[in-house]
Amino acid sequence: MFKAKISADILRDSIKSISSIVDEAKFKITDSGIHVRAVDPANVAMVSLELTSAAFDSFEATELELGIDLVRLIDALDMAERNASVIMEFNKETHKLQLGIGGLSYTLALLDPSTIRKEPKVPQLNLATSVKIDGTTFKRLVKAAEKVGEYITLGIKGDSFYMEAEGDTDRVRFEMTREEVIDIVPGESRSLYSLDYLTSISKAVSASTELTIELSIDYPVNISFNLAEGKGSVKYLLAPRIESE
Repeated sequence: MFKAKISADILRDSIKSISSIVDEAKFKITDSGIHVRAVDPANVAMVSLELTSAAFDSFEATELELGIDLVRLIDALDMAERNASVIMEFNKETHKLQLGIGGLSYTLALLDPSTIRKEPKVPQLNLATSVKIDGTTFKRLVKAAEKVGEYITLGIKGDSFYMEAEGDTDRVRFEMTREEVIDIVPGESRSLYSLDYLTSISKAVSASTELTIELSIDYPVNISFNLAEGKGSVKYLLAPRIESE
């Protein structure tokens, strides 16, 4: 069984953080909350969502796995006004998810979890450096990179964080010192990433969010932030594009 009540804003932000990478996902539900882990079809990006039971106004659940079409769920949640609540209940007989949004009742058909890609294993990485910046800064550097190319270099040199992007004719660089970031673990790191994925991730990040970006040399980047006042979290792992010599 599963029945819960949660802020529409929290649920919408949570689902959009996953849909930035995949269109459908398995939701593992236990009495402690909701867990989702999915990888995109190209095996380039992985997303993990943890939403604890404390993020909900009320939460009752036994162990359950639901396959959900994220696009259709977001369509339903977009009908909720800000500061509204959503009541979710799994109907075991019809195998559908009932959503109560204000005076609106929405029935969402579920997917067979066995038809959705298996949950990926998280690789053990030793990422030597990290920086914490706000969502506004992250969105700004991604938008700047979009103006010139298809790839973006993220790196840390000493105690400064930087971004570079280069196209056929233009080049952009964005740099922040220790005094300009929220926090930094200094060192030497530099990797190149597809801008398409980072653009999608940036759309799921709110301006007030504090992101932690973990980096090394030619390694995946780990981007993480909290939801629901720390009662939930999102993590992205994005593989690098290895530059040819």
